[in-house]
Amino acid sequence: MAGSAARRERPEDGARPATAEIRKPRRSNPVELDRLIHERVRLRIVSALAVNETLSFKDLKKLLGTTDGNLSVHARRLEDAGYVDCHKTFEGRVPRTEYSITSAGRAALRRYLDHMEALIRRVREA
Repeated sequence: MAGSAARRERPEDGARPATAEIRKPRRSNPVELDRLIHERVRLRIVSALAVNETLSFKDLKKLLGTTDGNLSVHARRLEDAGYVDCHKTFEGRVPRTEYSITSAGRAALRRYLDHMEALIRRVREA
């Protein structure tokens, strides 16, 4: 049973252990892309917010053509990283969620675009 030693043990109730911390984008190597922004939906979110002061959840969903759940997950990752602000209000009894890009998000997008432009130049020169 050599394979059983490599298996991870789970608690008796079968629950997965909780992660110790929220993952932050890796920035240790300047040659690496910011993986947080590089993901397609998140790149589209920060790009849309970079050219709009704010966008509602409904407007972002329509613009990106994504599902509620998909948009929620990606927006939360950007919010946890400090790239996007989320403001929740009510219009009467209807909840309204507004997103805006932070200065850290704008700087991260700028670094990402600079990196991509340098990569494109390098490939064209080769």
